[in-house]
Amino acid sequence: MTTETQQTTSAACETCPVHNAAALKKLGVDMTDFDFVVALAGNPNTGKSTVFNALTGLRQHVGNWPGKTVSRAEGGFSYGDQKYKLVDLPGTYSLLATSLDEEVARDFILFGQPDVTIVVVDATRLERNLNLVLQVSEITNRVVVALNLMDEARRHKLQVDERRLARDLGIPVVPMSARQGEGIPELLQAVSEVAKGEVVGKPYRVKYVSPELKRAVEQLTSQIESAFPDLPNARWVALRLLDGDERIAEALRKGELGDLTHGSIEARSAQLQVIGNQ
Repeated sequence: MTTETQQTTSAACETCPVHNAAALKKLGVDMTDFDFVVALAGNPNTGKSTVFNALTGLRQHVGNWPGKTVSRAEGGFSYGDQKYKLVDLPGTYSLLATSLDEEVARDFILFGQPDVTIVVVDATRLERNLNLVLQVSEITNRVVVALNLMDEARRHKLQVDERRLARDLGIPVVPMSARQGEGIPELLQAVSEVAKGEVVGKPYRVKYVSPELKRAVEQLTSQIESAFPDLPNARWVALRLLDGDERIAEALRKGELGDLTHGSIEARSAQLQVIGNQ
């Protein structure tokens, strides 16, 4: 298995927001008075809350996700002439939706289509943290990595080559120590550049060496696009289905994922059954 570079851009204009306002409203996020929406993701204990507080200050409030018992914090900040809404996603190790927290994070990134997703990682535990970065990058190319706790890395005499990391990942990487205020201006600039399309990520994604597997991904992606025309990132959904992700398949059957697409749940379920039998 090797990697390939994949790039997507806004079809409307380079500086236009790409978030799905209707989907965000269903997810409980009101974009009134805001230009861009930014998702904040990360493993537990990476300093994600510190980053959130550093960006939003006191301009934040806490509630629950609609129909969920999972709490959500959101706030706002300004940079240049734009206003950004920051949504703090539940701390999670993956987007495979084996828990309610993971399901909430996955659905927000997949359906809300945030203009930027910041993934906070612990510079002292990169190997474990990069799993989430790669999963987010499979869904969207509008990603910025906040390489947090650099002060701890220095204290442990760990050297992290952030330029090499950014080159390998194909997305911006900002070294920082949020509790010291280090790197916050650079993070704001990176978020602004990605949100406005001034920097376009080219994330490394899985390339399947086996011709049969590659063909299966392409065929299933095409079928999903036909069956669910409004479902964002059909390729990612196809990969999850081929990996045997029963939660994704069940969510499609029940309309939990398909709730934001056209057509009846029954029709979508029938289409999915046809796809599954091929």
